[in-house]
Amino acid sequence: MRFNPLAPPAVVVGALITACFMVTLCGVALYQSRDDAFARASETSRNVAVIAERDILRNFELYSLSLQAVIDGVRDPEIMALPARVRREVLFDRAASASYLGSMLVLDSTGRIALDSLSDTPPSLSFGDRRYFTIQRDNPNVGLYVSDPYTSRLRSGSPSIALSRRISARDGSFEGIAMVAIQLAYFHDLFSGLQLGGQGSIALIRDDGMMVMRQPFDPEIIGRNIGKASTFRKFLSAREGTFSDTSTIDGVRRLYYFKHLNGLPLIIMVAQGESDIYAAWTRRALIIGSLMATFAVAFVVLAAVLAAQLRRRMRAESELALLARIDGLTGLNNRRTLGEILDAEWRRARRTRNVFSLLFVDVDRFKAYNDAYGHQAGDDALAAVARCIGDNIRRPADSAARYGGEEFLVVLPDTAPQGALAIAENIRAAISNLGIEHAASEHGRVTASIGAAAWTPETDDDVTEVIRAADRALYDAKATGRNKVSVCDVHLALASAAGVQE
Repeated sequence: MRFNPLAPPAVVVGALITACFMVTLCGVALYQSRDDAFARASETSRNVAVIAERDILRNFELYSLSLQAVIDGVRDPEIMALPARVRREVLFDRAASASYLGSMLVLDSTGRIALDSLSDTPPSLSFGDRRYFTIQRDNPNVGLYVSDPYTSRLRSGSPSIALSRRISARDGSFEGIAMVAIQLAYFHDLFSGLQLGGQGSIALIRDDGMMVMRQPFDPEIIGRNIGKASTFRKFLSAREGTFSDTSTIDGVRRLYYFKHLNGLPLIIMVAQGESDIYAAWTRRALIIGSLMATFAVAFVVLAAVLAAQLRRRMRAESELALLARIDGLTGLNNRRTLGEILDAEWRRARRTRNVFSLLFVDVDRFKAYNDAYGHQAGDDALAAVARCIGDNIRRPADSAARYGGEEFLVVLPDTAPQGALAIAENIRAAISNLGIEHAASEHGRVTASIGAAAWTPETDDDVTEVIRAADRALYDAKATGRNKVSVCDVHLALASAAGVQE
């Protein structure tokens, strides 16, 4: 039929195609700009986290080194024999007077203050009930421990966390701890200087879910355990990552970036509200989208029709391609596909010098079975045999094909003779265990004989030699009783053939 470019359907189709093109361009541009906004927000969150992380790690490293220096000094009898003022100056370096830092203390095995960085005469107080003390006392291998937020007893209730290290005697027994108190004001001031928009949030969380600090600041949240929150569970899924979720604290949906601090049981979290991230993009999308609304409906209808037609066509092509490669009766690869597989796997084995194994499977006395039970029963038996073969080759690289009639070929790349023999025996047993009656067989049921061959190919070798070797092994299995597996040594067979030719 001749096409009339002025016919109404042609005009409609032309209009729909034009609308589709315009909407697609619009959608791509909007999607890309949204991705750009997401990428910028992710990068901003990561940069903010890196700034906070470096500051925290630098300070914590100094505090950790100072604690270790105190422990080393406490273990030195000469230092401990010095006068109190000199000993304090030797044990506690200037890190003990840093901003936001409270007292650096040495507690004895009962938790009482033995040494104080701020005084030659330590106050008569005991901290034996503090978690940072008991965990070091009861666990020799804790290392540097970061405590829960607590109210200081030395600084008029100032919110703090403690870093502590265990002091052990030479025999490993507990002698006390060295600890330093860090005021939470340090984290509050650090985070408050990092701007993340009206819905933004930044937090430092211990890896057991304890909230150490959060901005925007709320004293009711500090010290709360958020271990059951969906956001926290995602923090534990990787060392670093980005995801979107809704906060259990204030119900705001945010883009989260998190990172576990190296060497510390702490997680830095930076989150930006999605409403802040996409605010400018949303305004732009509404304006552009309203201009394209007329074409959107036409585009959706056309896209649905085209998609349905495309799906039908792709399904039909896929089925045709499958039929061209698969044996219709058994569901295994056909002879043509087998040739492609053999060629590809043989070239790979020759290139890598890996062992290459083949199994030749032949149903015993199949002609007699067909004559006795009919061709339909014969087809059913072949299909059942094919299922047994397929069920016993598990690796993705292994494959099986119908070679012709009642013969099947199994390709086993990178499989040693012992492995090929084991697979062949499993296939033989599975076929025999089907229990399909075969009165004309000496075994009384449908069985199969299998010939196996393995070869590590050289540069000038041909895969047909392995096929012939497997066929010879199959002949041997049939000649010696059937329903058995026979293995052919390819290299001996080749040497024998060469001798006969000479």
